[in-house]
Order: sequence, then C-alpha cells, then structure tokens
Amino acid sequence: MKTSLFSMAVATLLLAISAGAAADEVPFNQGQYAQAVAAGKPVVVYLHADWCPTCRAQKPVLDRLSKEPRLKDITIFVADFDTETALEKSLKVTQQSTFVVFRQGHEVTRSTGQTAEPAIRALLEQAL
Repeated sequence: MKTSLFSMAVATLLLAISAGAAADEVPFNQGQYAQAVAAGKPVVVYLHADWCPTCRAQKPVLDRLSKEPRLKDITIFVADFDTETALEKSLKVTQQSTFVVFRQGHEVTRSTGQTAEPAIRALLEQAL
C-alpha cells in the first residue's frame, strides 16, 4: 500500500513538472492572440486543417517539440484553416500547414509545409 502511494505521488510530481515545462498549445482565440502579441510574448500561430496530410504529419512533431523545456515560454495558437478566415487575411496566409512566428510583437518568420522536426524546432526557437 505504501509503495503504491509513493509511486502515485512520484508520478503526480513528474506530471506536474513536465506540464510546467511545456509550451502552451491552445486553440486560437483572437483576444488572447492579440494580447500576447501586443505584450511582446513569444507566439506562434499554426494554421492547420484536419483533412491536410501535411498538417497531420506536422501535428505530432509540434506536440513533441512543445514539451521541450527550452520552448516552454512560447504560446502556440492552433487555428483551423477552414474557419479562421479573418486571421488568414490579416496574416496573408493562403495555405494550411503554415506557422507564423512572432517575437517582441512582430512577425519574424513563417513557414508553410515544413514537416522535418529540426526545421520546425529552429522555426519555433525564432520566437524566443
């Protein structure tokens, strides 16, 4: 009994530590996005579509990278390409599978169709 309680306590602690060391990956919200960019926080907007094979390849890479401690301060807004048309127009995005990276309130880079983990990591790091 004591061993299982100890194991559960350790597992809970490890989960809390790993959750604190992850980038925020959140559904797109115009107000939160505008506030984060205006505050100069590291922000990445990821425009994806569920039907897109490239997006399906990017998603697990993004999920892995968002857990890296180095990238924990980045807020990743996940926007649905099929419904966020106002965002697409404001960012001048014409294709799904696009990452738009902001640092200190300004766009610093973008990428469309990239699926290689090292390239996506380098892209996210530009937000820092």
